[in-house]
Amino acid sequence: MLSACRVVDCSDQLGWLAGRMLADLGATVIKIDPPGCRTEKPDWRAYNINKHPLPLNLDMEAGQSVLEIMLEHADVLIECAHPGSPLAAYFDPERVAARHPNLVHVSITPFGRTGPRAQWQASDIELMAAAGAMSLAGEPDGEPVRVSVPQSYSWAGAHGAVGALVALIGRTIIGRGQHVDVSAQMSVIPALAHAPTFVDLLGITPSRSGAFMTGRALDGAQFRTFWPCADGYLNFILYGGSAGLRSNEQLVAWMRDAEAPLEELATINWSTFAPTNLIQEEIDKLEAPIGNFFRGITMKNFLEEASRREMLGYPAYTVADIAVDPQLSKRDFWHDTTDPGGGKHRYCGAYVMVDGERPSLQSPKQMNSNMEHILAEFGLDPLLIGVLTNNAVEEEA
Repeated sequence: MLSACRVVDCSDQLGWLAGRMLADLGATVIKIDPPGCRTEKPDWRAYNINKHPLPLNLDMEAGQSVLEIMLEHADVLIECAHPGSPLAAYFDPERVAARHPNLVHVSITPFGRTGPRAQWQASDIELMAAAGAMSLAGEPDGEPVRVSVPQSYSWAGAHGAVGALVALIGRTIIGRGQHVDVSAQMSVIPALAHAPTFVDLLGITPSRSGAFMTGRALDGAQFRTFWPCADGYLNFILYGGSAGLRSNEQLVAWMRDAEAPLEELATINWSTFAPTNLIQEEIDKLEAPIGNFFRGITMKNFLEEASRREMLGYPAYTVADIAVDPQLSKRDFWHDTTDPGGGKHRYCGAYVMVDGERPSLQSPKQMNSNMEHILAEFGLDPLLIGVLTNNAVEEEA
């Protein structure tokens, strides 16, 4: 899909996924890191597979000279230069556009390149807090909590990739590249874009509700969304409307077939069920028999029966559960690679299938096998390629 596209990826973890997504779509991506970068770390390997790694010191004039040659032959530049740093000045959008007018330049920074916080730096926990995500995570009477694995970096990277793709299409129309300015803080906000709607329509500011959901009942009552089961947790909620009609009816039918006590559930006409009008006491009575029923079934049993009955709901998978998920295996999502030395590693595959096939992946060590040819495509002469493939360019000769 992007086999004709050349990308120079100078990003840190804020932009790793952007380059990975473009590489998975077929782009040739050179991953530039400073000499000594710990490329053996699992997170680096996961996000930078399918890229051609090149150690290059961009703090030195010699490294920048090499980069300038590459940018003359590149379609996309991805960078995450720290605000206020000399490298950020080097990647100044006006300077880059003047030297490389056809280049799509993607900047990914914590708060964007403009505004009162443009010079601020931030880690994942600070970005998730600044985007409002942490205000919605945790127990109602507890403190805000973070998701265990960093999320903001991937949201920022994904938005960077989309911006690059749109700008590449735009280049065919306007005849020049554009600067894509990605704010990691703003990239997280669409993940909870429904929350501001409650403020606008109901005058309610959503807050932490743990395993429950608010906003479905007009008086602020909450519905359970995560339920303990025999071997983990399930995601299910009592719905209204046509979706609820099917799911609620089928759950009650399943419970009836299993001879489980229905209690208050047996009195409900699901075709007229309106969760917006319920008070908390009514909700609790409906959910009590559901909770008792779910505690006696496994995640696998729930998935199979919910699918058969066309119900909304799903097991709350752990990472270990994902690793053995038959759907992912059937679609060849996992990709196992073997290094030249015999080491084996498993990676998440490309996020798309093209004409029924998932694009293959190559580890950085495998990608090094044709590095000379790739660097030649980026305009470098054989002598310089020989230097680069043996030692990083760190200082002027």
